[in-house]
Amino acid sequence: MTKIRIAIQKSGRLNEDSLRILKDCGISIDNGKDQLKASSRNFPLEVFYLRNGDIPQYLRDGVVDIAIIGENVLIEKGVDIEFVEKLGFSKCKVSLAVPKSVAYTSVNDFEGKRIATSYPNTVRNYLETKGVKAELHIINGSVEIAPNIGLADAICDIVSSGSTLFKNNLKEVEVMLKSEAVLAVSPKISEERKEILKKIQFRIQSVLRARQSNYVLMNVPNQRLDDILKLLPGMRSPTVLPLAEEGWSSVHTVIKQDTFWEVIDELKKVGAEGILVCPIEKMVL
Repeated sequence: MTKIRIAIQKSGRLNEDSLRILKDCGISIDNGKDQLKASSRNFPLEVFYLRNGDIPQYLRDGVVDIAIIGENVLIEKGVDIEFVEKLGFSKCKVSLAVPKSVAYTSVNDFEGKRIATSYPNTVRNYLETKGVKAELHIINGSVEIAPNIGLADAICDIVSSGSTLFKNNLKEVEVMLKSEAVLAVSPKISEERKEILKKIQFRIQSVLRARQSNYVLMNVPNQRLDDILKLLPGMRSPTVLPLAEEGWSSVHTVIKQDTFWEVIDELKKVGAEGILVCPIEKMVL
C-alpha cells in the first residue's frame, strides 16, 4: 500500500502539537522512544522525525511528501515550497530587538549596525525592502546573548511571549513577520499521494473548525425567541426545540471562539437562561 510520508519536528512544542493534531484526526502513530521514523496503525502514513531546519530540503528533494513546519522556517529556507493549510498553533513572531537602553526611532536605526540572527535571509530581505543595510552575524543557537557580549548591536529571533528578550535586557522594536504551523507540500509529491493528502486535509479542517467553536444550548422564553435568533450564528441555522414547560424553548447553536463572550453577553440581555457550553470534537461540513 502506498503511504504518504510526513515530516514533523523531532522534539519540542511543535512536535507535541503536531502529534496532537494527527491524533485528533484519528491517526494513531506507533511511536517508540527516540525513533526517527514511525508508521500509523490505521492510516497510510509514515512519520519522519527531523530537525526543523532540515525539513525544507527533505520536502524539496521529495524524501518526504508533506510536513508540519513553522511558516517562518519556510520563509527562511523554503520560499519555493507551498503550504496548503494553516494549522493555528505554534504561533510566534520573527522580530528585531535591541538593548532596552537604546533609544529606538525607526528601522533606519539599523543602518550599518551588527545584527545577530539565525534568520539571515529573512532579515536581509526585510531590510532591503526598507532600504537599510546592516552587517549580519549568523548564529545557530541562543542569539539573545550577542548584544551583552559585544558581538552585535541587535538581534533577530522568534518571539512568543517575549520573556526571553526581557530576561536578556532586550526589547522588541520591529515585527518582521507573524508565523504559525503550516502543512507544507513537496513539489515532487505523486498524484497517488495527493489523494491521501486530500483525506488528511479534510480531517484537519474538521478538527480546526471544532477547536475554533463551541456548541451552546440555552433556554429561551418564546416571546424573546425572535430576538435571540437574530443574535445567533450557526452552521446553517440554530435548532429550536420546545421544552416541557409551556412558553419556553431550547435553542442549540455553534458560536465561534473569537466572538463567544460578546455573543453570550448579548444573549443574556435579551432573556437567554441556563446557557450550557460544550466543546466540539470534530465539525464536518
